[in-house]
Amino acid sequence: MAKEESAVAADLIDFLNASPTAFHAVDEAKRRLKLAGYEQIFERGDWNLQAGKKYYFTRNYSTIVAFAIGKKYVAGNGFHIVGAHTDSPCLKLKPVSKVSKGGYLEVGVQTYGSGLWHTWFDRDLTIAGRMIIKEGKGDHVSYSHQLVRINEPIMRIPTLAIHLDRGINDGFKVNAQSHLAPVLATSVKAELNKVAADNGPDGKPNESPNTSNNPKHHSLLLQLLSAQVGCKPDDICDFELQACDTQPSIIAGAMKEFIFSGRLDNLCMSFCSLKALIDATVSEKSLEDESGVRMVALFDHEEVGSNSAQGAGSPVMFDALSRITTFFSSDSQLLEKAIQKSFLVSADMAHGLHPNYMDKHEENHQPKLHSGLVIKHNANQRYATNAVTAFIFREIAAKHNLPVQDFVVRNDMPCGSTIGPILASGTGIRTVDIGAPQLSMHSIREMCAVDDVKHSYEHLKAFYEEFTCLDAKIAVDI
Repeated sequence: MAKEESAVAADLIDFLNASPTAFHAVDEAKRRLKLAGYEQIFERGDWNLQAGKKYYFTRNYSTIVAFAIGKKYVAGNGFHIVGAHTDSPCLKLKPVSKVSKGGYLEVGVQTYGSGLWHTWFDRDLTIAGRMIIKEGKGDHVSYSHQLVRINEPIMRIPTLAIHLDRGINDGFKVNAQSHLAPVLATSVKAELNKVAADNGPDGKPNESPNTSNNPKHHSLLLQLLSAQVGCKPDDICDFELQACDTQPSIIAGAMKEFIFSGRLDNLCMSFCSLKALIDATVSEKSLEDESGVRMVALFDHEEVGSNSAQGAGSPVMFDALSRITTFFSSDSQLLEKAIQKSFLVSADMAHGLHPNYMDKHEENHQPKLHSGLVIKHNANQRYATNAVTAFIFREIAAKHNLPVQDFVVRNDMPCGSTIGPILASGTGIRTVDIGAPQLSMHSIREMCAVDDVKHSYEHLKAFYEEFTCLDAKIAVDI
């Protein structure tokens, strides 16, 4: 593995291990943008923008938009955007998670997205997400948003022994309601823990017990969460938490050619697009000849349809385009012109050819690991790619000798979709759907190739740097 490939892949590993949830992914993206000189702005406040400067904002702390304005930018010029998503299929805690059965404390969860739920069994699980914490007393009470992550394994979803289900290898159908509740503890141990927490070393009751009387969640769970953020269990007002695998992301394989990790769909593309933008705007000189705006938009809720205030179906990206354009000019027609000059790369992971299921791919469209980004096509517009947008993306690859592949789903199989058609139809921006090939998509543990991480990063970086010049040579609708 080449040193350059190793460096990009190692950086991805760091990003993945810092991002067990969409909230943490946004937090890590925010940290990297700050280090790169991006200034935080707020949707609730006024924007004071300047050509040649770099900015970012978050929405719900699970979606983040960052952009760099070219020094030659004027209102009405185009936006060069890469869009990806921060969420992945997972098990999210229910509003009432307290479940007790057969002498066990279990945690009630609901399925998020279309996960391969059988892969969640017999994994060492923990919990991460965000909490709303009460701070202060009386008239001085305030409420803070805090991320939380318990690093050690605290839960597990055990499979049933084969002796009690002899037909299990003939096909295991997961009942999402009955089978997926993780075991947190046994009732006996949990009760002993509660007694110890409520009483001091001398056996007398503590004045400020570390347990909670919240009827919605196990006291033990709240005790673990509060210890992570340094508050009392009863100060936790609400939360959005999910179960997470504790096994770290790694570079693996006999030739160290693979990445084994959860959430590659779609944190791999989120990372590559974010790193590409940062490195394409790393110096002031990088924006000197730029007349457009380079942007990355990482959305939440793609896995469940994008229909939320912070999903791709919301106006979050369009709002940003509008506010940037109108800041530099009050002419309302300039936004419409900017839209038609803009280009969106919808970056979401692609289905690599599986050696054990080769018949699942169309004969002439079999994306392979190590072979570069995949351009996704669908005549029924499940992907937003057309001849013009595919050509633009392919031309950038040819200039840099980067490999590119094509994918079309078999005619006898349903086709998935991405944020591409949602954003293309919602804004009118030309769009190409692409993604790095991977295996085990939507498993708790996925895999992709180290080479393709480097290819993806380089391809997207070149897009940011060269789209303005290339687009000027393309004549359509004349």
